[in-house]
Amino acid sequence: MSAALDIRSVTAGYGAEPVLHDLDLSIPDGQVVTLLGANGAGKTTLLRAVSGLMPTTGSVHLRGRDISRLDPEQRVRQGLAHVPEGRGVITELTVDENLRLGGLWRHDRTTLRQHIDAEYERFEPLARRRHALGHQLSGGERQMLALARALVATPDVLLLDEPSLGLAPQVVHTIMQTLRQECDRTGLTVLLAEQNAASALSVADRGVVLHLGRIRTDGPAAHIAQDDALRHAYLGY
Repeated sequence: MSAALDIRSVTAGYGAEPVLHDLDLSIPDGQVVTLLGANGAGKTTLLRAVSGLMPTTGSVHLRGRDISRLDPEQRVRQGLAHVPEGRGVITELTVDENLRLGGLWRHDRTTLRQHIDAEYERFEPLARRRHALGHQLSGGERQMLALARALVATPDVLLLDEPSLGLAPQVVHTIMQTLRQECDRTGLTVLLAEQNAASALSVADRGVVLHLGRIRTDGPAAHIAQDDALRHAYLGY
């Protein structure tokens, strides 16, 4: 199985002391891989390193192409999408304008409209509020919008940081099921950083547990979910 995302010997941090230490991770096409671990484990840092938002040593390959020297915008053009923690919605724009922004690199306007309409079908609350401004949305609606905007771009690899944070369980369920269905339907690859371990593992193929910037465990999601010692030590449930 080919690797959609291949992370090799990545070291990254915010100062003199690295957060990630010589980390290797390879993710095949069409998988959901969830990054788990406590605050400070390095989950967000890894996503930011992959998307080019911080100084990094090592290399990142997207579908076999080395994107390590590309800036974040160029990585988006190559098929990488990143939904950061905090939802990332542009609050001064309407729902529809945010979705159109997701397809900024598309040249076929008809295809873009079809993808936007597909997201409205998927997320009915957004369809009802398509003319509302971002700041008028609830937290759950903003998270749906951030995810929908990323999917409009039809990325090869989606990086998603803490999508369940502060949301009602039903909204979390909708978002997690959307990820699983999209991977199964289109072959999308997802790297999901999440503290809600039980929810993330329920839709993931693999779980990767980070501890102090290093991989503590990497294995099938179902096995990690059933490992009582691992859950109590690192996952908090």
